[in-house]
Amino acid sequence: MKKFLLLTLALCGAILPSTVLMAQDTKTIDDILPCRGLAIEAPSHKGVDKFVKFIEQDLAPAHINLLILRVDWNYDYESHPELKDENPLTKKDVKRLVNVCRTHGIKIAPQINLLGHQSWAKTTYALLREYPQFDETPSVKTENYEKWPNEWGLYCKSYCPLHPDVHKVVFSLIDEICDVFETDTFHAGMDEVFYIGEKECPRCNGKDKAELYAGEVTAIRNHLAEKGRKLMIWGDRLLDGRTTGLGEWEASYNYTWRAIDMIPKDVMICDWHYERADLTGVYFAMKGLDVAECGYNRSDTSAQQLADIVRFRAQSSKEVASHLRGYIHTIWSGADRFLRAFDDVKAGKGNGRDSDAAALKRVLSDMTDLYNSVQK
Repeated sequence: MKKFLLLTLALCGAILPSTVLMAQDTKTIDDILPCRGLAIEAPSHKGVDKFVKFIEQDLAPAHINLLILRVDWNYDYESHPELKDENPLTKKDVKRLVNVCRTHGIKIAPQINLLGHQSWAKTTYALLREYPQFDETPSVKTENYEKWPNEWGLYCKSYCPLHPDVHKVVFSLIDEICDVFETDTFHAGMDEVFYIGEKECPRCNGKDKAELYAGEVTAIRNHLAEKGRKLMIWGDRLLDGRTTGLGEWEASYNYTWRAIDMIPKDVMICDWHYERADLTGVYFAMKGLDVAECGYNRSDTSAQQLADIVRFRAQSSKEVASHLRGYIHTIWSGADRFLRAFDDVKAGKGNGRDSDAAALKRVLSDMTDLYNSVQK
């Protein structure tokens, strides 16, 4: 006899309509929500102890099974020591993170921001600082940055994806960071790419921006595939910002959105929306791409995104549902600072519903409730 499992999630003080799932088809939390993730900056060298406790005391009990760690230059790289930050994570630090995650069934996907996000405000990050020849827009000087918008269109720098030497450096970093984290999954960032195919670049000038973007995604994916590894990226550059009304941050104004039909189908998309629970995850799934919805600092919006992905999986065809993988919460402050704020929220000292710490507390609670409802 068929049994039905009723799953409910509370939102805004009300109960969402129940999602009805067939117990014979969905027997575990992994069936209902395969990907339950957190994306956060990797801790500092001195913050590893506290981060390990965070994994043990907060993430594991909520049944998080994916941890995306933004490492960037915060590792003691041996392949390119010139690119490491001061006082970076050591191999011993990383192994502590690997071991605690393995104990609790959490996969780690280290992230290095590739293509875009090679600078922030007046700071040029390590790759373009040490290899200025890779810069897509060398005439634009980060030291002149004051605010957005500005006369140079500068938000963050990009590297030139067609420079003949850039992948020699990038791929060695990818290999090293995946090896030390003992993982088969890597996150390349690739969000908010404003500089691509610029006129001043002798290699990219006149090239189709969508083809350039897709080419870089494909190059990174193919390199990872050689060692049986998978690629994850943020999804904003694959959405048409004008047609959808999503704008130039959560989506693309520079025509990279056409790359959605050019990239390999085994790239996983992290579909972030922070002000509203926009329903673009289904679009990616219908294109044959695995996708997870991603929230941030609004508790109700994040809870809605989590509830939506459960509902989408229950109400979609088997083919589409297979690509709707789950939910990944995102944190964009430094890990050490965030954990202090998160401790305050747990102690009842937080600043309301709309903060990154409060939103994560809500999401972890809802994930725990979801797990418990499956167990009954």
